Amino acid sequence: MTAATNATPLIALDAVVIDTETTGLDPAKARLLEIGAVRLHAGRIDERAVYRALIHPGGPIPDAATKIHGIDDARVKDAPIFSRAWPDFRQFAGAAVVIGHTVGFDLAILKNECERASIAFMRPRVLDTRLLAEVAEPNLASYTLESLSVWLGVEMAERHSALGDAITSARIFRALVPKLREGGIRTLAEAMTACHALTNVIDQQHQAGWVEAVQRPGAQDAPRADQKIDSYPYRHRIRDVMRAPPKFTGADVRLESAIAQMMREKISSLYVKPRGSGDAPPRAADCGIITERDVLRALSENGAAALGMPVAQFMSKPLAAVSADSFIYRAIGRMNRLKIRHLGAVDETGAVVGALSARDLLRLRAGEAISLGDDIDQADDVHHLGLAWARLPNAASSLLSEDVPARDIAAIVSRELGAATRRAAVLAERRMTDAGEGAPPCPYAFAVLGSAGRGESLLAMDQDNALIFAEGEPDGAADRWFEKLAIHVADILDEVGVPYCKGGVMAKNPQWRGSLATWRARIAGWIERSQPKDLLAVDIFFDLRGVHGDNALAETLWRGAFDAARGQTGFAKALVEAAGGTQSGLGLFGGIKTEQGRIDLKKYGLFGIVTAARVLAVCHHVVERATPARLAGIKALGLGGERDLDALAEAQGSFLYFILAQQIEDIEHGRPPSNAVEVKPLSGRDRERLRAALQAVGPVEDLTRDLLFRD
Repeated sequence: MTAATNATPLIALDAVVIDTETTGLDPAKARLLEIGAVRLHAGRIDERAVYRALIHPGGPIPDAATKIHGIDDARVKDAPIFSRAWPDFRQFAGAAVVIGHTVGFDLAILKNECERASIAFMRPRVLDTRLLAEVAEPNLASYTLESLSVWLGVEMAERHSALGDAITSARIFRALVPKLREGGIRTLAEAMTACHALTNVIDQQHQAGWVEAVQRPGAQDAPRADQKIDSYPYRHRIRDVMRAPPKFTGADVRLESAIAQMMREKISSLYVKPRGSGDAPPRAADCGIITERDVLRALSENGAAALGMPVAQFMSKPLAAVSADSFIYRAIGRMNRLKIRHLGAVDETGAVVGALSARDLLRLRAGEAISLGDDIDQADDVHHLGLAWARLPNAASSLLSEDVPARDIAAIVSRELGAATRRAAVLAERRMTDAGEGAPPCPYAFAVLGSAGRGESLLAMDQDNALIFAEGEPDGAADRWFEKLAIHVADILDEVGVPYCKGGVMAKNPQWRGSLATWRARIAGWIERSQPKDLLAVDIFFDLRGVHGDNALAETLWRGAFDAARGQTGFAKALVEAAGGTQSGLGLFGGIKTEQGRIDLKKYGLFGIVTAARVLAVCHHVVERATPARLAGIKALGLGGERDLDALAEAQGSFLYFILAQQIEDIEHGRPPSNAVEVKPLSGRDRERLRAALQAVGPVEDLTRDLLFRD
């Protein structure tokens, strides 16, 4: 069982749910009689992993207590005393989060027993189902186990036995999770913070002598300095270290010839093209690979006769691959999981464009955090996907502490958001199959939009996605199948911790789903109408990036949209007007505007830069996704405004840094991350940096209008 982080979604929490039976209700005087516990693993109850022990209280048990739980002196006659039973329970519980119903009483009993036995009591992180229930529904008449079981439709286990009540509490916790999510409470830290606000209940429990059942999450849970990770794999992409072009051989080529080619090229592997593939770069799914180890195995099993046999007889297929645009940590994680030494590097269409080997990565060190991406890719269900996703804030925090630029961290977050979306689509297809809906009716691509497509997502993201399928009419059979798929994807992502898009930019909605022909007609309509009221949210389409399925469909559509919009200044101008004006974050005398001590740096900073870069790129056919690449492309056209464009690029990096640092702090303290940054805690130097970035955004509207009409 791994220790939970503050960002762990409640649906994926590793925890131990406990309950106790005692000689009375006053924790200062009562003695422990029984302790029961059951594990939650990745948010699921494991009723095979239980702990149950009777404890000798060191004196007679009152009849009143026995009438409640049935434990009398005879039952505990041969039971161990607390000091002997405690080590076994501590080993079972480990460092897990502890959950219980009115668990402050149980903790007080355990704490007092530890003090009597001169044992140090380490207070765990705790969630109380009684408090969580009040957070989820403040107007219930009662919050007893019985009342909550009826409200939530939960079957009660053996009442007034420690293990039975622990199992019931675990079931109640599971049933509360979706209700808490409806209220915007998704993570461990957010649940702890919400419970901490129930001051009246907490005060009553404190006055009764209970251990406080909630703690405000804080910096003590942040990654320790000795847990830092090597940042190189997060700073560099696979294209920086891959060998290109990759070396191929044919499936029918004799092994002898392949060995000669490997010797001549001084390489340890060859990719094997499928028969009849011609000169075009083949897709990784169609290729094989033959390595030095495969050659040795062939010679060992077949002797010299192997030299005359075709390569296809000894190759491995399909070729394991990663995107050339991915960061290196993903390649390391993939190699570690598959226990291989070679990977193909592919472009957006899946075509093989490079080769990567363990030798290329030998100078890199891989820690546990490297496996983050691969854990997302291999998650078997929503719970494990949530567990992998929860590691992202800690990875971002570690990288920021190692001075990795916020822009690079945003690119990593975006890639993992794309990976989570891809995995959600895989799980959604599985749900469709299990429900008897059959396989996809035609090839399709699931794509992300907005900041995820641009590679600029931070930790306060929501869902922006679209779906392109090969053929079919709106509301036809194929469209209805993909609608069901997209609904599953949206639900899975929301459960994991990527909320629904409030603006409805999701493939489950018909305007963000369609066949290739439907999408092309839709794009043509956007350009022809060019009315701001018709173009709300259309701008983020131009950030589209395929993440699952036949990504060539997404790439073809995206590039085609740029071709169609080229030189259409009226359309670009309408996009600007639809997005709305840019507001200044500086006051009349140059002070930073704040609301309740914070400034929204998306509203007053990033929004204007991203919008300007996008519409200029669309109008002038700068076919790029990332904002810095778009600004650089506009600058390269020589249209003017070079200094302003450079200032905007630098300002964007500053805004990303300030927002990311604030989001990491907010997540650790159980506050939902946002784009609003506290100004007062900033150092004088950082305030000047922020002020300079806000000043750089000032002329963005004039700059955009000026450059739109230049060619």
